Order: sequence, then C-alpha cells, then structure tokens
Amino acid sequence: MNIEIRKANPNDATLIALLGQVTFDDTFGDLFRDRQDVLDYMDRTFSVPKIRSSLQKDNNVFWIAFANELPVGYAKLKKISPLEGDADIKSAQLQKIYVLKDYLALKIGSKLQQEAIREAANSGADILWLSVLHTNNRAIHFYNKHKFVEKGKHHFTIGKEDFEFNIMMLHL
Repeated sequence: MNIEIRKANPNDATLIALLGQVTFDDTFGDLFRDRQDVLDYMDRTFSVPKIRSSLQKDNNVFWIAFANELPVGYAKLKKISPLEGDADIKSAQLQKIYVLKDYLALKIGSKLQQEAIREAANSGADILWLSVLHTNNRAIHFYNKHKFVEKGKHHFTIGKEDFEFNIMMLHL
C-alpha cells in the first residue's frame, strides 16, 4: 500500500473536516448519552469553515495522510501552546492525531506523530504535549511507546458529559 503524508493547506479543509467528524465519532461517540451533544460538538469543531480558518493560522500545522490516494488520517500541531504551570518552557501541542480505524495497522499514526515531533523541534519547542482520554488505553500505549510520559490530568465538558484526560509530554 502506498502511504503519503503531506502538510495540509486550506484546500484540504473539506477532507480534514470529514476525517475529523468520522474519527471523533468512532473514538468518542459511544461515550455520550445524548447523540445531539456529539452532533453539536462535531458541527462546531469540525465544520469546513472552522477547519479552513484553523489551517490559515501561522501557529497551526496540519498533515494529511493518504493510503493509495485515499485520505485516511490527519494530525494538527499548535507550534506555541504553553502548558499550564510551565509558562517559561517553550512547548508545542499535538492537538489532534486521528486515523480511520481500518488503517490503524499501517502505522500511519506513528508517521504523523514523527512529522509533528520534527516540526515542534524545528520551531524551537522544548516539550511536545497532548491530552488523551484517560480510558483510551490503545492511545495511551501508543504515546508511552513513543516516550511520552504522563504529566497530569484535566477535564473537558462536551454537552452533558465531563471527560477526564491525561496530559502527556515528550521532551524534545
């Protein structure tokens, strides 16, 4: 299978918005009691105009992954994103990294992550951090395997649901 990863541009907004909605729903959809909360969140977070706007910000870098020319995953890096309590440390945030479930075995997530790590380091960051749902054992194992360590926790509310996330970081 031919895998290609490239930096995304505003013309990719529709592909990323669709990948974002599908992968978010696959990952988190079953955790909501009210389906409308999921739909509202996806509409706000993964709309084409919102993604296009995000793609145009200098502080954001997106990559899109293709398998045999089909879009199958993406990642988003926020180049400057201070970690709470560590304002003097230059840190970047891996905000999103998602791959369609049928393509996880191809190690596309690792390739997207490598791009983000390289970009964060080249941007002068000392730390790359992310947050991952505390019950997402597959993702936590993935990040641990790539030398991320747990730094703390935070909560995020979507609709009627409150989620606990692990904050994980990698020293660059």
